[in-house]
Amino acid sequence: MNCFALLITMLLTAFSPRPVSAQRLSSCVPVYTRSGAEAAYEAGEKLDYIIHYKFGVVDSDIGIASVTLDTLRIEGQKAFHVNVSGATRGIYARMFPVSEDFNSYFSYDALQPISFNRSSHECSYKATNSYIYDWKAESPRIEGEWWSTRMTEPKTVSLPLDGCTFDLPALFFFARNIDMARVAPNVKYPMTFAIDDEIYNVHFIYKGKVTKRVSGFGTVRCLKFAADLLAGEVFRSDTDVDIYITDDLNRIPVLFAAPILMGKVEGRISAQKGLKYPMDSKIR
Repeated sequence: MNCFALLITMLLTAFSPRPVSAQRLSSCVPVYTRSGAEAAYEAGEKLDYIIHYKFGVVDSDIGIASVTLDTLRIEGQKAFHVNVSGATRGIYARMFPVSEDFNSYFSYDALQPISFNRSSHECSYKATNSYIYDWKAESPRIEGEWWSTRMTEPKTVSLPLDGCTFDLPALFFFARNIDMARVAPNVKYPMTFAIDDEIYNVHFIYKGKVTKRVSGFGTVRCLKFAADLLAGEVFRSDTDVDIYITDDLNRIPVLFAAPILMGKVEGRISAQKGLKYPMDSKIR
């Protein structure tokens, strides 16, 4: 994944990925429901974010991202559709044109992923990724295709599938139903998602309740989470990603921050509409 895709990944999961190969999780993150009727969201929700970068004399907003949710019918069954998109803006779009677009479809009655596609564009680099979730197979699989300009031809993808495996947008909405009554502070909880031709494991740690001021948005009562970073080409290994989720029934991320090898990246919410519940975590 390119750097901006990693930022979108952080927005969706709040945590950095670690490949798990053949390893399977013994249990999913604890949630209070797997039903769309009882979930923390409903069709019509839209969340807008600003991506900020700081390094040396550079301290600027460099891009935007949005998450929108609606419903439709797939083979007669009601399903959610979520679109996540992001792009650099202003002078950064001219210097470093980047865009990301994710589309995910998951069932309304069980929040079970149905299909997924992704399109990435970073300067001269392009990539696409698509999945179909075959739950009816004797051994359920994710079947799909991955292509990038660094490959001579598309690569067929076939990955193991169980009830704890999602694509990124589906995982984002599944995790918003987390059952806080079953989550203990400073304990690692796993999640699993697939992207490109890999399955990844992510772990999050609940750090407690805090009040956080979000620039341009307001002051919000939050649940703070953290995750160990995966050291490599983008992230340092000596600090964590910090994520702040509204302490209300909507459970939306309002702020995240991560140190990288050259500076620090932050994402903050700039607007929201269509929330299922009142945003009573917002103080002012």
